[in-house]
Amino acid sequence: MPDYTPYQQKIIKRYYENYDDLGRQRLGELVTDLYLAEGKKLANGWKRAEETMRRMKVPEGRIRIIMESKDPALLAKLVKDLG
Repeated sequence: MPDYTPYQQKIIKRYYENYDDLGRQRLGELVTDLYLAEGKKLANGWKRAEETMRRMKVPEGRIRIIMESKDPALLAKLVKDLG
């Protein structure tokens, strides 16, 4: 593992301190994209949403419900609940 400069260490530290906020923001952006997307972009958007929810450690049952319904409104509710 390389040695990081103090500046780089601060950047890494801030990234992990704000990880939940970044994930919530990413999911919020995906909600908008999912409402507007069609075809392949829609499928890719749901795949990214699932990956993001798993990284954020959203309960598996909730992920399953959202992914089975493919309803952007449920994803939007999750973002609201996380906030």
